[in-house]
Amino acid sequence: MRAINASIVHTAVQLFHLGGPDFDAQKHIAYKTEPKVLTMKDIGYADDTGVSPVAVSHPFQLFSSEAVQQMRAEIFKREVMENCSFSSNIAACQLRGYAPKYAPFTYDAWMSPETLAIISKIAGVDLVPVGDYEIAHINLSVKTDEQTKEELAVINKQKRLFADDEGIGGCPWEDNKPVVGWHTDSYTFVCVLMMSDCTNMVGGETALRTATGDVIKVRGPTEGCAVILQGRYITHQALRALGAKERITSVTSFRPRSAMLKDESVLATVRPVSDLSGLYYDFANFRLEILEERIRKERETLEASRIAQKKFDTLTHKRFIADSIAFLEHNQKEIVEEDKVVPGLVEEVDYPDVVVNGAKEARAAKRGRGGRP
Repeated sequence: MRAINASIVHTAVQLFHLGGPDFDAQKHIAYKTEPKVLTMKDIGYADDTGVSPVAVSHPFQLFSSEAVQQMRAEIFKREVMENCSFSSNIAACQLRGYAPKYAPFTYDAWMSPETLAIISKIAGVDLVPVGDYEIAHINLSVKTDEQTKEELAVINKQKRLFADDEGIGGCPWEDNKPVVGWHTDSYTFVCVLMMSDCTNMVGGETALRTATGDVIKVRGPTEGCAVILQGRYITHQALRALGAKERITSVTSFRPRSAMLKDESVLATVRPVSDLSGLYYDFANFRLEILEERIRKERETLEASRIAQKKFDTLTHKRFIADSIAFLEHNQKEIVEEDKVVPGLVEEVDYPDVVVNGAKEARAAKRGRGGRP
């Protein structure tokens, strides 16, 4: 708790002690306009990559300010910070597995049928959360007031320099240390919710690598905004925010509701930063649920063929058996014995980190106002 800015914690604790409301979709969902999306093809991937043509959405308002404040109050509970905090070689501070035990409002918000309908529509496929443990995973980066003031002073100085010399003099300060390093997600889709005030923020985006190696940055412009990303198939990182006291994002993971769509979930990025019992219960349960549904449908197909007096389709059924064996072997591979898991050690993706450059941001803003390139 001492590492977190005291004023932020104090505000959150006040909200918690005042007693928060129950989640009310009519009141707390602020979604109005369906955002534009980039497709997998738009960023250079084959059409059949993943489970949906959608790669990433543009930012859109998902939850109201009141909803976000209540979520913040829940994550800053002492019990959450003490019992659900993790760190790794790619992320300094994450909160995981705290809902629904410590965060009933947050849990209800993400499990709401209205929320799921919005996310599914934008993603282009019917989605459900992968499990309780992966609801509202928090990526957390918080600085002191003094650090924030120093960054703002440098940012403002660089803006003045760029106004004079168009950036020819270069930028003496940059930050290439991400909040979360390059990785692909463990699960098919994620919804990344911005939970911080983005005023004065430079950086703080989610950076995506396209199939050609280019980088695209996306970030909600204010708290309560979200982006949806097919993160299992797209390498990305969370950039550090400069000039702002904090960067707090909430990430909820989703999988297709249909058992007939492929599930290529892995636990590589989450196993080292999880309570393994909670993680494994969720993973084993939803994977067995998928297999159970596939077996049920195969039995229905066999029974229909028998009634129709069709010849038994040996090759098709043997393919089903082979696919089922491969599915279970994947489960076996991902559920690693506890004594073989190294806490905090996540396999890294070896790409150069994206640099957060305040001077470049200033130049981009000037171009947007009609300045010459």
